[in-house]
Amino acid sequence: MYLIIFLVFMVLSLIISQTLKSKFKKYSQIPISRGLTGADVAEKMLREQGIYDVKVVSVEGQLTDHYNPQTKTVNLSRDVYYGNSIAAAAVAAHECGHAVQHATRYSWLQMRSTLVPVVSFASNWVQWVLLAGILLINSFPQLLLGGIVLFALTTLFSFITLPVEINASQRALVWLKNSGLTTYENHEKAEDALRWASYTYVVAALSSLATLLYYIMIFTGRRD
Repeated sequence: MYLIIFLVFMVLSLIISQTLKSKFKKYSQIPISRGLTGADVAEKMLREQGIYDVKVVSVEGQLTDHYNPQTKTVNLSRDVYYGNSIAAAAVAAHECGHAVQHATRYSWLQMRSTLVPVVSFASNWVQWVLLAGILLINSFPQLLLGGIVLFALTTLFSFITLPVEINASQRALVWLKNSGLTTYENHEKAEDALRWASYTYVVAALSSLATLLYYIMIFTGRRD
């Protein structure tokens, strides 16, 4: 049963990933008004939100865009940084949405940031602890229980990430509309692009939850 669930989530992840890339490519062909690039959009949104201590920089890779609260940088992939399109504007505004969350001390982002060191530790050790726990389940079941606790932390982190990402997209879409950068015709395309991006986080969270339940079932059924 777990193998079937695993395959379902794997297929879903693949479908969403390919669809997201396809939509990004499609919407990258639709320019926005004023000829602004993703970098211009990011700078404009940050200024209008009263944020002047965050830098907008270009990074290598595709769909590698992210906001780093430690360095206070909005990191945009080259296609987004230099692109003049509805896709570039949506992604740039979304990452700036995280910067706004940081500046306004958005509670879910603060909670997520607090968990980062713990989750980083858990991610480095969880697979080894789980493997050892399964091998020694009859003689040392506490080891598997410890692995389950570590994995539960990563699962919790995945679910806390959901409101953070959704809220950043909401902030981005409201600002794009109010600033006049999107029109009635292309605003729904920005919504569509960010919606599909959010699906990747939803599937990741559900997949993590399913895996956690699987390990719990192994632990509770160890005497069968």
